[in-house]
This record gives sequence, structure tokens and C-alpha cells, in this order.
Amino acid sequence: MYTPPAFRVDDRAEIHAMMRASRLATLVTATAEGLLATPLPLILAPEEGEFGVLHGHLARANPQWKAAAIGEAMVLFNGPDAYVTPSWYETKRETGKVVPTWNYQAVHAYGQAEFFDDPERLLEAVTRLTNLHESTRAQPWAVDDAPPEFVRAQLRGIVGLRIAITRLEGKRKMSQNRPLADRVGVAEGLAQSERPGDLAVAAMVPIES
Repeated sequence: MYTPPAFRVDDRAEIHAMMRASRLATLVTATAEGLLATPLPLILAPEEGEFGVLHGHLARANPQWKAAAIGEAMVLFNGPDAYVTPSWYETKRETGKVVPTWNYQAVHAYGQAEFFDDPERLLEAVTRLTNLHESTRAQPWAVDDAPPEFVRAQLRGIVGLRIAITRLEGKRKMSQNRPLADRVGVAEGLAQSERPGDLAVAAMVPIES
């Protein structure tokens, strides 16, 4: 990922937080047949390995897990993004030397993709993922709420995924390379939008000198 120094995020804990905030990732693998990609909810185990480990699962019918990967897999985590019009810049009024841009947050994680179909490992993987996303509900649903035979049948329809992360790239482009007056204009402009992504980006634009 092209990441100029002004936008690079190096702190591992911060990158992990960005990954957790992205609820749906995209698994990309290179194969002899070409690139394959699958959107997936994944759970990050930061305490495992040097850079953390990703856990998830794919549908057994998905051909991606069957195709031998060439090199490492890449997992894309996208955060809030928004279009930035030059009209919000004070610099536009001063010199006119401005162009449109896009603010966004992203993480690329790399590692070998391991696929497995051991029932116990699969049950653990889906239980961890379910507990993560049900934890904020007033009455969380649990995997063992379903009949055991039904759960076993569902597990036969998926394949587990484990990726031990070997390197991470983090990027946060939130107008931090612009003068303070321009950043204030961007934050105020985005705050007037009805788009949830625009409002999220507005709150992330640094407006303190």
C-alpha cells in the first residue's frame, strides 16, 4: 500500500484497533487461476504471534480455499472514507491552488492462509466470532442456543481460516497534511453531511494546531 510518511500508522496497538473497527474484511489470494477475493468477518487475536492472528471461516462451496495460494494472502480492512471538495479549503480562497481528494483509513495484513475443517477447531472459531458480535446485545445469542445436531450440520458447510500475520501496513489519510484552516474547513464541511461515513471522517480530521 502506498503510504506517504504523513499518513503512515506504525503503532501496532493503533493498527489493531483500526482492524477491529472494520467489521468486514476482504481476503485476497493470488492463485494460478488469478486473484480471488472474499468478504469475511474476522476476529483478531492480538496476543497470538508477533503481529496477531486472524480467525474466520469460508463457505465450503467457495473455491478460494481450494485454490493453492501463490505467496502470502492479503487481508484488507477498510475504515471510514469521504470525498473532500476543495471548496472547504481556506487555501482555495487564498490562492486557488487546490484539488479534490479522498480521506480514508485502511489496514493491509499479510500472512499464509491456513484452511482447516476439523470440527472442534471450527466450532471454536465460529463461537469466538459469534460471541464477539453478540457481546453488545442485551440478550446475546450463543452458538449452543441452537440444537447440537443442527450446529454440526452447519459446520460441515464451512471451512476454517487462520492467518498468522507476518506484517502490517496502516494508513490514515485525514487531511493532516493540510494547513489548520483547511482542516477545520474539511471537518466542518463533512459534519454537515447526512452520510454516516462523512460524519465519521469529520470526527477524525485533526483540528488542533
